[in-house]
Amino acid sequence: MLPMQHEKITTRGVRGMILAELETGSAAWVGQLAMQVGSDQAVEEYAWLGTAPAMREFLDGRSPAELKENSFTISNKDYEGSITIKSKDMRRDKLGMIRVRVAQLSQRAMDHPANLLSTLIMAGESTTCYDGQFFFDTDHAEGDSGTQSNDIGHTVVSSTAPTADEFAEGILKAIQAMYGIKDDRGEPMNQSANEFTVMVPTSLMSPALKAVNILLGEGGKTAALAALKGEFTINIVINPRLTWTTKFAVFRTDNAAKAFILQEEGEPDVISLGEGSEYEQLNKEQLFGIDWSGNVGYGYWQFACLVTMSDA
Repeated sequence: MLPMQHEKITTRGVRGMILAELETGSAAWVGQLAMQVGSDQAVEEYAWLGTAPAMREFLDGRSPAELKENSFTISNKDYEGSITIKSKDMRRDKLGMIRVRVAQLSQRAMDHPANLLSTLIMAGESTTCYDGQFFFDTDHAEGDSGTQSNDIGHTVVSSTAPTADEFAEGILKAIQAMYGIKDDRGEPMNQSANEFTVMVPTSLMSPALKAVNILLGEGGKTAALAALKGEFTINIVINPRLTWTTKFAVFRTDNAAKAFILQEEGEPDVISLGEGSEYEQLNKEQLFGIDWSGNVGYGYWQFACLVTMSDA
């Protein structure tokens, strides 16, 4: 009896695996925190306009308001990730091994925006945004807004090991700060906010998760805070890329405008130097890569608040 013949894995087949993996998309929190903007040139300019005026009684004709403009740019950068697969492994039907490598390559590509945004978040206390202030700062001011802060402190017994109740109070403190933020015309910006994401490093995962149970009434504690149930949605994102030990950030996520910008120059491209290519003939292997062009930038600081805990 002749041995069973296996169908050879093809370059086209591997490309298909990569494309299928890329369709799973990036981390969910990326879309919650960042406005996704398409780009068709090397540098995109953003005219960050002041907000529209409040309604007024119609008495003596219309009084159109001139919008205050703050302009800034985001430059696209090119990124790539590549793997090689030996041609003999393609012939020998090493499908399981190849699937693992393809999945790893694709996941790295899908994680890239989250990686860039995490770096941006970490740099928020020392990098300026559209108003010329640091993204997380204590003295933002535009027009009639007055001086405002999205960089607040919170005193706890142990800054690196807060209790769940202390953490819950810190979350509320950040939400309260955002509710008080005004636009350049002195109007509240977050008066209708009801959905927030709390981003924490892994070291603060436990108190953060317990805090949300307290705030939303799941743990049966702190009745005054439990009254928020049904009013707010509070999501926890554990971000292993954050190196904070005493800080966490809260973001408003129910508005079309977001705290960050994810600028993408098209979809990721899949590159292959496969069967019959000069590369394969010279190296006895095939190369597969993913190219992505884009960048990230700061959007609305008004939809973000950094909380720094300090010891009592």
